Amino acid sequence: MGAITNRYTRLIGIEHPIVQEGLGPFRTPRLAAAVSQAGGLGTVSMPGMPADLAAGARTLREHIDECATLTQKPFAVNIPVGISANGDVLPFTDVYIRAVLEARASDRQLERQLTVLTTSAGFPGSYIAPIKNAGMIHQHKVGSTRQAIKAEELGVDVVIAAGFEMGGHTSGKAMHTYVLVPNVTEAVDVPVLLSGGARDGRGLAAALAMGADGVAMGTRFILSEDNSDWHPAYLRALLDAKEGDDVAFPGVYGPCRGLRNAASEALLAETRHAGDPAEQIRWKLESMQRAQMHGDIENGLVMTGQVASAINQLIRISEFVPAMADEAARILRSLAA
Repeated sequence: MGAITNRYTRLIGIEHPIVQEGLGPFRTPRLAAAVSQAGGLGTVSMPGMPADLAAGARTLREHIDECATLTQKPFAVNIPVGISANGDVLPFTDVYIRAVLEARASDRQLERQLTVLTTSAGFPGSYIAPIKNAGMIHQHKVGSTRQAIKAEELGVDVVIAAGFEMGGHTSGKAMHTYVLVPNVTEAVDVPVLLSGGARDGRGLAAALAMGADGVAMGTRFILSEDNSDWHPAYLRALLDAKEGDDVAFPGVYGPCRGLRNAASEALLAETRHAGDPAEQIRWKLESMQRAQMHGDIENGLVMTGQVASAINQLIRISEFVPAMADEAARILRSLAA
């Protein structure tokens, strides 16, 4: 048994209540497998939004299969719910969620391992029932207590309370974790994960003290020796980041947090958003991928949370995850004493 077991670890079937966040539109199967293998829950991310969505679905399936070959333990997939100006779900969301469900249905081993589907951005609405009917655990990321209550009422199994300091796509409500997480844990009965600002056992202990059942981290896992899929220049930019080097700017589904550079400053300077919304989304996702894949950290969007300012070295995930859980357990025991 892990140092900290609770209703979340029992629900998911993992040793430690430590989750790797969805990090789309990037390649994360090896990163996800490393986190799951270490006793946490790794997450395969959405691979982007190519013009040919069928090709995107094939890429997602390849990433799922790759993760499953690298670990025998449970892992998740994260699919953002894109919403058009008219309130309609964008086609890529439907294609990718169906690709996940079809992967499980077609492969007995994947059915045993790919047990969690995380949705984020827009509300998952009509997808809640198919996810549940497929036998998957459904996690949904929220940025407000109202969204958390709605998610629980409609059948979501786990709520991820995402504070405004988190990297990548964050909430338009601009609520920080220290306020948001206690509000959410008081309002819902399902397990809650804290996302935003956690980087070690102290963050996990704090999350548990606020009533959460675990933490989900993105930036901390990006900065790991296991992350060979990301360009070294991207990792170096995050390691060099100081307080105030990040900024929230107009993202794909709402505000995004990343490093202040030419790309993010250009988005902040925009006074209008012309053209096809789907094409705007595709441009932003491709800009993020240029930074991650090719190391263009000035003209590509570099996603990161504020916690990057506190991280100055890479970790080895196999050692870090259990050590983080042990540190949190020691802190809680010492405070109780």
